[in-house]
Parts: sequence; structure tokens; C-alpha cells
Amino acid sequence: MQSEDAPKLGGVSVRLRLARQMQGMTLKGLADAVGCSESMLSKIENGKSSPSLPMLHRLVEALGTNIGWLFEENDGEDGIVFRAGERPIIALDPLRRGEGISLERVIPYAAGHLLQCNIHHIDVGGESAGPIQHVGEEVGYVLRGTVDLILEDRTHRLSQGDSFVFASNLRHAYRNAGGEPASIFWVNTPPTF
Repeated sequence: MQSEDAPKLGGVSVRLRLARQMQGMTLKGLADAVGCSESMLSKIENGKSSPSLPMLHRLVEALGTNIGWLFEENDGEDGIVFRAGERPIIALDPLRRGEGISLERVIPYAAGHLLQCNIHHIDVGGESAGPIQHVGEEVGYVLRGTVDLILEDRTHRLSQGDSFVFASNLRHAYRNAGGEPASIFWVNTPPTF
């Protein structure tokens, strides 16, 4: 059973299929471009399998779009104010019913935003499916807990109040390194998720 906060896999799969068709790509062509089997891509497009975050990045790059488009939401009050408790939350792994990592949208995705901002909530033992790399720049501030930020082959242990900045073309991943849930206020540009 899927969490109410998890993205509707059906919506993501439909948008992926639509983007592929709009690009005039075959299943085989896209599968070859992202390094997966045609069978796996078919399962993703039919909502029978959930792609990892690195796979989503490869798919949207090959399709000329971004991950935010897959999870597009409506703006709040005129796209300016987003009330506490009303911000969308996206679970990165819907098959685990939101366990692990979830993103609380500080700036809900909308065309025209130059920044993307989420609060990454990381359960004990949670970690990103990575490493990933893409264009842009990222900055973060640890709100609570202890996390490991992995950049290339170096691990940085961060605690509440620590911050970071890095170029997004560096291979990056992160994980909860403590015994309690962790949260990171994370901003990147351009929007990628």
C-alpha cells in the first residue's frame, strides 16, 4: 500500500511515456540511451516498477526535461506563500511507503523558477540512491541529526547547524549517519527534481 505522501507512480509513469513519445523515441531507443533494458523501461512506464533517483536523472536528461516536471504541483497563494503543513511531500521510494527519504517542497515545482528548495527528511538508515551528478550548484543546511555528505570519494560528516555548498557536476550522495531522523534544508539551481 502506498503512503498518501508518496508520489502517484501512475502519474510519473504516464509523464515519462508522454515525454518519450513527444520526443519520437522508441522504448528501445530510450532504454539504450539510459543504460537499462527495454523490459525495465516498459515496467517503469506502466507503473509496475519504480525507477531509482539516478535512473530518473538519466531518463529526464535523455528526454530533455527535468524531474520536477514529473512531480509538478500547483503553486500556493499566488505562487508566493507556502504554508507550514500544506507543502507537498514526495517520498523518493514509493515502494517503501515513504520510509528512507522524503522531500518537503519549500518551493513547489513550477516552470520559471531558477531555484529549487526542499527539506530532505532522512529516516534512520536512510540514504540517497546515488551517487548522481548533473549541472548546477547546491547548498544545504543541516536542520537536525547527523548526515554524511559524499562528494566524489570524500565523506563529510555534518551535524545540526553545519552547512555545505558544491558544484552539482561532482558525484554526490548522502545518508543519515546517526541514530535519529535527520533533515537538511537543500537549495539547488537550476531545478532538477
